[in-house]
Amino acid sequence: MPRKPITLSQNRARHLWIRAQRLDSAAPFGDGPAATLAAIAHLGYVQIDTINVIERCHHHILFSRIPGYRRADLAQVQSSDKSVFEYWTHALSYVPTSDLPFFVPTMKQYRDTPSRWFGSVTPDEVKKMLKRLRREGPLSIRDIGDDELVDKDHPWASRKPSKRVLEMMFFQGLVTVGARQGMVKTYDLMARHFGAAPKAATPRQVTAYQLDRALRSQGVVSLDSICHLDAPSKKAVRELIDSRVRRKLLVPVVIEGAEKVPHWAEPETIAADAGEPPTLVHILSPFDPLIIQRKRLKLFFGYDHLFEAYLPAAKRQLGYFALPVLMGDRVVAAFDLKTDRAAKKLLIQRATWLEDVGAEGRTAVDEALGRFEAFQLEGSRVGVV
Repeated sequence: MPRKPITLSQNRARHLWIRAQRLDSAAPFGDGPAATLAAIAHLGYVQIDTINVIERCHHHILFSRIPGYRRADLAQVQSSDKSVFEYWTHALSYVPTSDLPFFVPTMKQYRDTPSRWFGSVTPDEVKKMLKRLRREGPLSIRDIGDDELVDKDHPWASRKPSKRVLEMMFFQGLVTVGARQGMVKTYDLMARHFGAAPKAATPRQVTAYQLDRALRSQGVVSLDSICHLDAPSKKAVRELIDSRVRRKLLVPVVIEGAEKVPHWAEPETIAADAGEPPTLVHILSPFDPLIIQRKRLKLFFGYDHLFEAYLPAAKRQLGYFALPVLMGDRVVAAFDLKTDRAAKKLLIQRATWLEDVGAEGRTAVDEALGRFEAFQLEGSRVGVV
């Protein structure tokens, strides 16, 4: 029978999550390319997104945990060290290459049952693209100039048929993104980029990977937080959780105010010294792992973040691309920011304060904005977007 649940205050649960996200210390991963790999490995994934009114979210997420982060560090671990790769988690993300075996089964599934999203891509088109990549080397869509352009059938689609072929091959694990400049991806043959394909993880290993990744980066987990946008995995994950509870490797947790939502944690996480409460100020991306799961964010922080980029301007409450401001253990504001790269300054389109932080708190937020602005402008100087 499961052990009696341990009750945590929202405050304690919130602190454990912030600690697991490594947002409670100034430079938890150190500096340089090794820090970039360590951050991605600890978090499990770093989401990639196309919006660039400010720095793209993958750079932003890493900067939030690596104050000395440089865009070149990510380029090195992806293209030179090949210690991270791009693939789909709940969204397109950077993932440690050491985790590649856990994604091989999904790649095989895409090969066995191609997604309808890729339309009428034929086996012959795939063979031609494989032959071309072998002959010409890595290619970006810009390198392919002999496409017969077609009408778009979706706003996010491309007029180049080759892009759809390459994207299908990417999901199938036939090609990988060997390099990236902004949102322009250079594709290479998976076998050429990484060498021999790793052995696929078993279903039980994949389930353990999902659970362990969440425990490492979330501290206190729920079934929804482990299987974010992945409902089919819930049954197997819950069975593994129950098994670990029986073996006393996990303990059931109840969070005050959310007693109906089962949570779990490792015993050592619960037993760890609470220490001093977090005090750092972070301007976070709306795609940050601390923010992206909106229900969890509301449960732990009492804050309901609104992502309004796709809403008409008249209906927005926080702004086009509002960024939550984390002060210690509270989300105290949301700033709609935009980088004016020509004028070399960060613009505050709208500032929504959620609580009065006093003069000292506003000074701390201003300092965080100054650091964030410097990071934006450094990216503009080197031409990385």
